[in-house]
Amino acid sequence: MAWPSQLPPPDPVLVKSLTEQQEVLRQQVRLQKPDFHLKLLAGCDSSFIGENILSVFVVLTYPALELVESVWHYDQVELPYIPGFLAFREAPNLVKAYAKLEHEPDLIMVDGHGIAHPRRLGIASQLGVLLNKSTMGVAKKVLAGRHEEPAMEKGSITPLTHRGEHIGNVIRTKDKVKPVFVSPGHLMDMETATAIALQTALKHKLPEPTRLADHYAEVFKKEVR
Repeated sequence: MAWPSQLPPPDPVLVKSLTEQQEVLRQQVRLQKPDFHLKLLAGCDSSFIGENILSVFVVLTYPALELVESVWHYDQVELPYIPGFLAFREAPNLVKAYAKLEHEPDLIMVDGHGIAHPRRLGIASQLGVLLNKSTMGVAKKVLAGRHEEPAMEKGSITPLTHRGEHIGNVIRTKDKVKPVFVSPGHLMDMETATAIALQTALKHKLPEPTRLADHYAEVFKKEVR
């Protein structure tokens, strides 16, 4: 992740502090078979508007995937952009949006990475630790690792590996469309995260929880503006 040439270099003291915080959080990540009976599944997404951030949560029934509620929180961004530490810009506002939910989800599907991160702490993992909730990440682009392209048919999967470690799965959720990158976040395992991503990808590339979170982010943008 090269530093963008158009931006001033980051404050080394801030980078050191964030690196230390990231390591503390990373050590708290637990990858395991979830112990919940999945009835309510949340999706979340964040969108930046200048130096402000809009974070959205939707809650769906499972397996019917019927919308139960949607909430949002809009606030100022607390940190500058630093590659590899984007979760520190997103997580505080996501936590505030989550607090507005009236229905507690069993699992949160995050638009972003879980452990498929250079230091194994993407936004899904970080949010899971902060909320002490089961989380999984579904991202549109790879952040770390290498992979072979899965076959063009829906349901095709190849592993995403980084430094000899299996950190995610590359999943074709729809015939002949670009794959998504799925990884466990916290209190979740690779097998379950992969299965749920496929089960909830209906007519679109993105699974319904993150697709609807993205949709409502666009809807709520009109309200904040």
